[in-house]
Amino acid sequence: MTVNEDLVTSTVGPRDPDDATLAIDGGTPVRTAPWPTYDKGAVFVQPEDEEAVIRAVRSHLFFRYDYRPYAETECGQFERELCDYFGVQHSLAVTSGTAALALAIMAAGIKPGSLIACPGFTFVATPSAILMAGCRPLLVEVTQDLHMDLDDLRRRWTPEIKAIMVVHMRGFASDAQALTAFAAEMGVPLFEDAVPALGAELHGRKLGTFGLAGGFSTQSDKSLNSGEGGFLLTNDSALYARAVVLAGAYEGRVVRHFDDSPPPLDTDLDLPLLSLRMDEIRAALLRSELVRLPQRLACFHRNYSYVATALADVEGIELRQPIAPGAYLGEAFIFRVPGGGAGSAAADSTAQWFADALCAEGVDARNLGSSRDTNVRAFWNWRFLFGGAEVPEIQAQLPVTTGYLQEAVDVALSSTLSSEDCDHLITAVKKVARALRQHGSAGRAEHASR
Repeated sequence: MTVNEDLVTSTVGPRDPDDATLAIDGGTPVRTAPWPTYDKGAVFVQPEDEEAVIRAVRSHLFFRYDYRPYAETECGQFERELCDYFGVQHSLAVTSGTAALALAIMAAGIKPGSLIACPGFTFVATPSAILMAGCRPLLVEVTQDLHMDLDDLRRRWTPEIKAIMVVHMRGFASDAQALTAFAAEMGVPLFEDAVPALGAELHGRKLGTFGLAGGFSTQSDKSLNSGEGGFLLTNDSALYARAVVLAGAYEGRVVRHFDDSPPPLDTDLDLPLLSLRMDEIRAALLRSELVRLPQRLACFHRNYSYVATALADVEGIELRQPIAPGAYLGEAFIFRVPGGGAGSAAADSTAQWFADALCAEGVDARNLGSSRDTNVRAFWNWRFLFGGAEVPEIQAQLPVTTGYLQEAVDVALSSTLSSEDCDHLITAVKKVARALRQHGSAGRAEHASR
């Protein structure tokens, strides 16, 4: 049986726990095995992938530019296969998703010092990439489902904003179509941070292909895993040519990326060399993994659909909703535990207690807006942006986002989860939610503050 097929054939389903006492209160946990995550080795890597790496190592040709025609290199073939998979004209394999985003901004000619709008809920790499490109992030509120709030973006708009960076955070599609139209209305480009959503689609179109350019990561917890790495996608040949040079195609090597015509570039000497190239070993690994990407995406979707369907009507929690049916990757399960109102300490402590209780039951969970956590997905932990301001002052800049993150609980869903793993998650959430309903939030802050 292949990975995750047991979710289709299983008829057992989640069970009610024998011991209704929460493990955090001394009861028996739902599970004792470690929750499968990438940092514990729960990765979607097959023997064929290992053989591809060995092939590249034995070639002794590790640098992406050598005597071979570019189309015969691992990097060249990987980039062509990405173009075919995503349906775009150009792709560029680089060192990280952060590098891909920064290169997109620089290659688009956004002037240093410009403001680039991005959501307040994203990984720290998003504002970091904007800074890396010499620009300044302008943070925007998110909706209750943690999507970029277009209405708030309109309210905050200023002529200093020269681009928009939408983020498909934790695998859920933002409304790329509406944001593309708004960017066109404002006369600025839209960039897509699709780092957390490699392979996900919106209305049948792959994320990362709506804007001027899309950036992706191949870090270990992403849909394609090379430990570190990333790639840029675009249909703009001029942007692509500049990105190639900036990434490290020196001494005329940019011509290798254009088969049928010269690159739309006067000279490569006008641009700095930032050495952000991918190597042949990682490209070989990713080429092999790309073959089975549809299978892995199906596993993600199957896991998420199974869990979300089972927990959709659980009283006391509110599941994050996609903007369209199926518009998510499925690698993270996020729900809110309302309790105290946006931005309140009660909201923080209730969701923190819920996450702690799930961890005690054997399911790794995290309160995204915890006051005791330095989670770099919470914008108030990006201290480098705020000049020494205190946390309450920073949170006050995006009060709505603050409140939603304080209420949010996040559980990683590996593509390698079995039906038993998913049933354990369902059972644990129901068990904790039932205890919350029975006893209320009173006294939960005591656990959350420990």
